[in-house]
Amino acid sequence: SRLTSLDQLEMTWRSRVHFQPLLVRVLHKSRLRYYGKPDKKLDMPYQAYFEVADGSGMMSMVLWNSLCPEWYNSMKVGTVLLLEQYAIKTSYPFKTQPTPGDSQMKRFATIEISLNVRDPPTKISIIPEDMVRPEWGLPEVKYRFTTRSELDALPNNHSCDVIGLVTFVGRAERARKREHGEDFWLYRWVHAIDGTSDQPFILELFATSQPDVFEHIHPMTYLVCTQMRVVRDITENPSRTIYLTTSNESQVFITGWHKGQPYIKDTKVKNFIRWIKTQCEADQMKKTVIGGYYPFPRPPNNFLRY
Repeated sequence: SRLTSLDQLEMTWRSRVHFQPLLVRVLHKSRLRYYGKPDKKLDMPYQAYFEVADGSGMMSMVLWNSLCPEWYNSMKVGTVLLLEQYAIKTSYPFKTQPTPGDSQMKRFATIEISLNVRDPPTKISIIPEDMVRPEWGLPEVKYRFTTRSELDALPNNHSCDVIGLVTFVGRAERARKREHGEDFWLYRWVHAIDGTSDQPFILELFATSQPDVFEHIHPMTYLVCTQMRVVRDITENPSRTIYLTTSNESQVFITGWHKGQPYIKDTKVKNFIRWIKTQCEADQMKKTVIGGYYPFPRPPNNFLRY
């Protein structure tokens, strides 16, 4: 009876200091960001963005500093949260925006929920899924799964989710974050098939905040990647290659991690599982490859153009 909603927060936040409890479901989760600097004395300079929703719409929520190591791994996509003693701030304008699975959902973009260890000290409770009631009106997590046969028709930078059987895993490689900086991104190339095309998904998977998953991707695992971005080669490169790369909100799951995830109810995921059951494991094993040098996207075959 004392709960508030996201649309009420947007209308009343300027006139309030204390806010009533809020009941929301996590729909998207960003990678953990470290913002420490040598001259700043912060014990835990971490930050993570979540997109949370109730029956009225979706809003960004920020987890700050020492709350990150305590709560980040527990707040999964689909988790229902009861929030008390939180703060409301004006939205940071330059953050990345995930593409919602439900295009009809209203987005509250002017403000964000801020969870801190003090000023005020936020109280967070996770509501078990079996205790969530239909009358709360919380939205279900929705996905935008794309099959390999549909991929070629998608435009550059389109957001989608994919599922496939891993047939190739490249070695971990590094790329500089900035041209002369000392920080690197860690990534690997992965191929996955879903039975809808002769061609595999070509995936550029960056190490997000899931090192336990990133290090254990191997051939013959069932791989799910969410919030992937389409990259089309729009230069003069004759290969015209299309591949998918991770975004700030991408989540990666492998065999052993699928149980209880919201996407297991998705129709295209069920179709993939049906297809997998018709395949001979030994035949697929013969086609798998691991490691080695994988130059991609491939350079042009004309040296002058290269």
